[in-house]
Amino acid sequence: MKILVTGGAGFIGSHLSERLVDLGHEVIGIDNFSPYYSVELKRLNAQDLANKGVKIHELDISEDDLTSAVDGIEAVFHFAAQPGISAATPFSVFLKNNVVATENLYQAVKDLPDFKIFVNISTSSVYGINATDDENTPPKPTSHYGVTKLAAEQLILAYQRDTGFPACSARLFSIYGERERPDKLYPKVIDSILNNRPFPFYEGSEKHLRSFTYVGDIVDGFVSILNNYEKCIGEIFNLGFDSAITVGEGLKIIEDYLGKKAIYDIKPPRPGDQLETRATINKARRILGYNPITTPEEGLKKEVDWFKEKIWKKINLFQ
Repeated sequence: MKILVTGGAGFIGSHLSERLVDLGHEVIGIDNFSPYYSVELKRLNAQDLANKGVKIHELDISEDDLTSAVDGIEAVFHFAAQPGISAATPFSVFLKNNVVATENLYQAVKDLPDFKIFVNISTSSVYGINATDDENTPPKPTSHYGVTKLAAEQLILAYQRDTGFPACSARLFSIYGERERPDKLYPKVIDSILNNRPFPFYEGSEKHLRSFTYVGDIVDGFVSILNNYEKCIGEIFNLGFDSAITVGEGLKIIEDYLGKKAIYDIKPPRPGDQLETRATINKARRILGYNPITTPEEGLKKEVDWFKEKIWKKINLFQ
């Protein structure tokens, strides 16, 4: 199958692209190489993909003509988005990159003759402060990110309901692993320990519960959606590890593995931050056979090892 991955040079998109190539699919990527986080890291990811035969089109899906990039595409995994809950990012940026971009992508692929499935990538942030229930729970987002990701999800599903366009959505829970965005918690704490420098830590967040989910387990879920795409049309799936640990417990795993404490620069709590995420994945288990198995201990050790091999003393992710 010929598959388009938007955000293809990013964290999860690059992992999925590699897996799809290994499974025999032809993969085309789109990425705008936004400076929201280290472009050097994304270029490194893109080079890894190029070595596996994946072409990345450098395009902005919110405004560029996508005609050449989508030629012959049969499936889409739509990762490209404006992430984060930083107050420094204005709402207009979230709206453009999360909602307008999804509309533009839909318009580009909706009439493709052999198109089979559009997989929208959503987030547990649509549920709000406590993301612990199933897909039938009314969303109550508390951040511009959650609001616009919910809008993008419902936009693409509205087209499915109205026109029969083959689409579904996956709500992801706290993904970590190799290539993780440097603005996320675990890369910052690994960097803090290895380079002996403080990192901003938001007061009280050590008590927050998270369904920390290893990126390889998330990719397994996407492969299951692709293999069962006819069953997935019109559906929403929670994808994530179905047990939770506190943020503090995750940090201790890293500190114990590296044999050293991180240096914490305590900041006031962030508005809109979730208190608890716990993936309820009964639906994904039933329809997709989804079964995430990587424990935080196993996955975080892989992320630390990757950081030491690929990033430490080679790339400054935190400029």
